[in-house]
Amino acid sequence: MILGIITLIIVLIIIAFLTTGFYIMIFGGGPFVPTPLPAVHKILEYADIKKGDKVYDIGAGDGRFIHFAVKDYHAKATGFELDPFVYFLAKLRQWFFSWKGKMVRGNFLKHDISDADIIICYMMPKSLAKFQKKFEKELKKGTKIISYAFHIGSLKPKKIIPKKGKVSKIFLYKI
Repeated sequence: MILGIITLIIVLIIIAFLTTGFYIMIFGGGPFVPTPLPAVHKILEYADIKKGDKVYDIGAGDGRFIHFAVKDYHAKATGFELDPFVYFLAKLRQWFFSWKGKMVRGNFLKHDISDADIIICYMMPKSLAKFQKKFEKELKKGTKIISYAFHIGSLKPKKIIPKKGKVSKIFLYKI
């Protein structure tokens, strides 16, 4: 009897996570697609992160960008993740693998990002176009934005790194 109730509760929790994830995938920023590790390292290299830089990863997924920004470049990195299931995955990775960085569960649109030195994003083009207004309104002059695979609205990139092997295009912007 107790085992049956526990099983039912676990199933309901899983259904709630998956339903929320599906809703966020459709109406939020897009599905969770982990950035390949070679691309993560290439993007962080092009970001030209200095020790102590504030790095924000929008749609941080499992937290790989923030982990390597802290570990390899000694940045102050924060990731924003809307999907509770994916956020839980990121927190598990932090705990299990001692990954670094701060993960915030929630919509980055509700957070002040004006102190950012670097913004990293791997989102769908429609979402990125919506975020452009926040970037232009809040980010200080000189803030770098790196978008993996997709262009950001009508922003003009300073540089586009072409696709090479399994690493898609990288768009580099400066506000």
